[in-house]
Amino acid sequence: MKSKKILLIFLFLFLIIISWKTIDNNWIVEKHQGFNILYKNTDKKNIKEYEKLIKNGVKSTNLFFTSSYKNKFDIVIHPNRHSLDSTWQKDWKMPDYKSECWMVASGVATKLDMISPILWDKESCEHIYSESQKTQNLITHELIHVYHGQLNISPDFSNVEGIDWFVEGLATYASGQCDSSEISRIKKAISENKIPENLDNFWTGKLRYGLSGSVVMYIDYKYGRKKLKELLLFNKKSEILLALKISESELLDMWKNYIQNL
Repeated sequence: MKSKKILLIFLFLFLIIISWKTIDNNWIVEKHQGFNILYKNTDKKNIKEYEKLIKNGVKSTNLFFTSSYKNKFDIVIHPNRHSLDSTWQKDWKMPDYKSECWMVASGVATKLDMISPILWDKESCEHIYSESQKTQNLITHELIHVYHGQLNISPDFSNVEGIDWFVEGLATYASGQCDSSEISRIKKAISENKIPENLDNFWTGKLRYGLSGSVVMYIDYKYGRKKLKELLLFNKKSEILLALKISESELLDMWKNYIQNL
């Protein structure tokens, strides 16, 4: 009987400390409501700051969609680009894959992988950690992808047709990255007739964030947040257009008019 009580006490203590532990390859795991944060010992001093950024992003996502994430997910904070690339190589079954210098994070239904933000200045060619609002918006952007993936037919967006503009545009718009400066650049491009002829090409070139984000902004304005959320289920452009009861050319014409009048 005594040994049984000791065993029960041990199990109870184990359950208390299980939210803070080290797993394979020395990853430290913190369990939070709705998500886990995994990181290396080198980021122990930064984790409280990262936790705040993550929680702000989760809150913004929940407010935008007026609902919480469907499932719990992991946030993996990598100590360098090599660690990030190694993970993507395994996840995407591309053993020779090397990420572009501007890539620092990626979100799908089950997890968000990102290079430790404090290292972005050194590990990337575009992002500066001290630009606090941009850093927050980028992390929120990836958290939007997680939310979207949990509702989409293709949780990791690997089985989609012609909706890159929607996947990235939604995250750009909902995270606050489609700001006044982006809209100004899109207005200029419209006036100079430098807009792609179809949605498939919106997620290309230097204006891809503003182009894609502003189309989703227009859909939200025209059809409302409830309809926008319904579109998260679809993995094909044809399904999105059918749900909106509009042709691609009509959507682009109405989008241009909307942007020009902002």
